[in-house]
Amino acid sequence: MNYALRPVANGCDFAAELNPEQYAAVTTEARHALVIAGAGSGKTRTLTYRVARLLESGVAPWRILLLTFTNKAAREMLERVARLTGRGSEQIWGGTFHSVANRLLRRHASLLGYMPGFTILDSDDQRALFRALIKQITGKSSSKERFPKPEVLISLHSLAINTNRSWQQTLSDDYGHLERFEENIAKIFEAYRQRKMESNAMDFDDLLTNLVRLLRENDDVRNDLQDRFLHVLVDEYQDTNTLQAELIALLSGGDHTSLMVVGDDAQSIYSWRGANVDHIFNFNLTYPDAAVYKIETNYRSVPAILDISNAAIAQNSRQFVKTLRPARCDGKLKPAIVPAPDNRTEARFVAQRIDELMADGIPGKDIAVLYRAHFHSMDVQMELSRNHIPFRITSGLRFFEQAHIKDIVAWLRLLTNPRDEIAFRRIVSTFPRVGDATAAKLWQGWLAAAEKWFAANPGTTTITAPHSEVMKKVSVPTAAKLYWGGFLSSMDSLHPADRELTPTELIKLVQNFMSAHLRATYDNYEERLEDINQLTRSLADMPDLDTFLSQVALLSEVDNDTVAADDDCVTLSTIHQAKGLEWKIVFIIFLGEGLFPHYKVISGGDTDDLEEETRLFYVAITRAEDQLYLSYPRYNGHSYDSQYCPPSRFLTTLPEELFELWNI
Repeated sequence: MNYALRPVANGCDFAAELNPEQYAAVTTEARHALVIAGAGSGKTRTLTYRVARLLESGVAPWRILLLTFTNKAAREMLERVARLTGRGSEQIWGGTFHSVANRLLRRHASLLGYMPGFTILDSDDQRALFRALIKQITGKSSSKERFPKPEVLISLHSLAINTNRSWQQTLSDDYGHLERFEENIAKIFEAYRQRKMESNAMDFDDLLTNLVRLLRENDDVRNDLQDRFLHVLVDEYQDTNTLQAELIALLSGGDHTSLMVVGDDAQSIYSWRGANVDHIFNFNLTYPDAAVYKIETNYRSVPAILDISNAAIAQNSRQFVKTLRPARCDGKLKPAIVPAPDNRTEARFVAQRIDELMADGIPGKDIAVLYRAHFHSMDVQMELSRNHIPFRITSGLRFFEQAHIKDIVAWLRLLTNPRDEIAFRRIVSTFPRVGDATAAKLWQGWLAAAEKWFAANPGTTTITAPHSEVMKKVSVPTAAKLYWGGFLSSMDSLHPADRELTPTELIKLVQNFMSAHLRATYDNYEERLEDINQLTRSLADMPDLDTFLSQVALLSEVDNDTVAADDDCVTLSTIHQAKGLEWKIVFIIFLGEGLFPHYKVISGGDTDDLEEETRLFYVAITRAEDQLYLSYPRYNGHSYDSQYCPPSRFLTTLPEELFELWNI
């Protein structure tokens, strides 16, 4: 029997399939190359064709290392390489920094004191270990004040590693409100390190730190890997942190190793998680012989949108200067700037315009609403729900499904309905050392006292007497005694004898009660406070508490019961989450000075921070293909608590001929 092999593809016609900018980068003979690929310019295509070119030039696949930030990106590129070359791509070392580190450490872990079969702690494993260590080290003292939750300590630990700082410095710089716990945090972090070694386990940060340590300390391993990898390619280089940059340098440091990094300085927006834009700016200092290639032809957006994006990023003084040029010549609508009287009206505009677009045949999946902070989306979520426009949120939970918002609402529910067991148990479960069993005992005591009150006051549905009096005979388990009195006093303050508080006033009081819980529970507690502040501003004109709670319940019911086909769902997302995505129509909301750019960036006076905000605005604009709407509320709120919002500097610096002004 004869067995026939499939014919190998004749190869790519690179010159025909790439534009001149892409072709120059793909075919470069430079040992070190920096490719600045503007938004929508075919960055992935360039990197993919570069790998294909190397293979067709005779480079063995196992001598190519492709580093990415997501498994999806690596998988898609390798699949495209296989289609282009007609060869399997299994032997190419392609994957995320962490996955490549894992493969290499499996071979050499013994040199670091690990056994080859080490396990990797996922996020649940980390939380469980930190939870056990907190209990072991703080003991009963943790009940006296709210010790940070495992998630907060994990974030502190990881940020220190990824920004190449000591955890003490990171604590001082970014978690100053936790400095009073420094002694116990030190013990927990040391115990965490020891327990991982004893368990022959690494967390995700260890994968990178240990590989860097392995390469620094073991010349034979480092030289072997540098000889193995003739070509190192890196995607999204502007997003690398200090550890990743050092790892790239160590792996590509061979005498004959070629390094190509691809990225866009104008899309560097992740400094808050350790990314350092200096790596791409200083590439030529690190590698003086590097060739620089710019890819500026944009295949995504219509010319009018590119004009806006070019004008926006031109405000930054520190950048690789480039001008995105359109491959498209269609599109008649100029981007619109839409000032709204207030945040509710802005949301009504967005919902109505989306409704019109969908009525004209635009699928919901082609429309996105983008914002800097998650709380900016609250009014739009409510307005879309009221108008039965289905939406998905990629930046987190729907506003009223977030834990801290549900905690706030639970206090108000219990105030209006003392028989609400779910609300009661949610509140007391925020007390340190109060678990399900203690919460159940407290509930039985609370309910018995409440029923006694109602029996003595027929016809009432709420407790109007001081809770500290009504509940004074409740038997309180030891675990809850420290916080029970404060809880009852707080409930008393929610219904003063002389008047009925407005929903806004009630929420502000509950926010004060919960501030210690928020600080100890969430590493982003300041963002959670902004959510709550937005809640008070947006609901300032609610006539009473019952109306507010009914509206929340009805909105939640719409959220849960609306099941839409993918084509019908509008996307709501923070800009950070939207990077790398695109839609035909994009709304960017809350473009008020102090909202975007954020007031902390403005007041901080740091030029680098402000330039990153500008890059964030640029990323948002360049997500749009056909239509772009830029809106802001002149006032955020409806009462004495409303904020005046002048237009963002990102809008006022745009040339007037580039946009239309839509007056509502």
